Amino acid sequence: MTLEEIVQRALDEDIGTGDATSELCVPADRQAAGRFLTRQPIVVAGVEVLPLLYEDLDLKLRSGALLEPGGEIAAVRGSARALLSRERVALNFLQHLSGIATLARKYVDAVEGTGCRILDTRKTTPGLRKLEKMAALAGGVANHRMGLFDAVLIKNNHITAAGGVRAALATVQDTLLPVEIEVRTLAELDEALASGAKRLLLDNLNPREAREWIRIIDKRATVELSGGITLQTVRAYAESGADFISAGAITHSARAVDIHFRLELA
Repeated sequence: MTLEEIVQRALDEDIGTGDATSELCVPADRQAAGRFLTRQPIVVAGVEVLPLLYEDLDLKLRSGALLEPGGEIAAVRGSARALLSRERVALNFLQHLSGIATLARKYVDAVEGTGCRILDTRKTTPGLRKLEKMAALAGGVANHRMGLFDAVLIKNNHITAAGGVRAALATVQDTLLPVEIEVRTLAELDEALASGAKRLLLDNLNPREAREWIRIIDKRATVELSGGITLQTVRAYAESGADFISAGAITHSARAVDIHFRLELA
């Protein structure tokens, strides 16, 4: 789905047959100006949708910028009715996506100096994955696969269905896509390495276990850790020697930030 389609669906959902309040209360020829401002420290994301909502737009910064309370994201001008009818859609995008970027930056800052990269996941809001992954990227994390189509990630249920680690890896030898496999036991770990696996997913280990497994791997494959890793524990996991840590919380649990829209008559 394109950004244009996402934004249009949001407008159709909110405005429907018309903005009854604005059409009744605001003269059709009244002009206005408005500013998007933050009330808290944030990493800005989602500004890419604003040109799809407003014709007369002055963007003050790009996604990924740090902004302190009172900072201005963008200024708009135009019909007062039009500005009001698009206010909530614009804020919904900016508040939600900036919330993701702000949380993503906290994860990145938490592992600074360890050499470990933070990844996002596919745990996104249906229909908003492209925007949410853009927001995560703006916060400084790396994007994991976009969907089921652009990488091979062999997880525990795939291993079961394929008949084991070796059998699963044998089926993907000729693919041109990146391949990663999850291992749940030390026996599976040995089997994956013996089968030539170059990227391993270790799920639901504690930091001590992760360190021991990574010692056994001994750089024969890159390692991604996942499973219940929080902002409070991510540093300990990063210090285990992992190459990557994926955190679904960045997209599925980020809180919307406090951005507001201030309207003034032109």
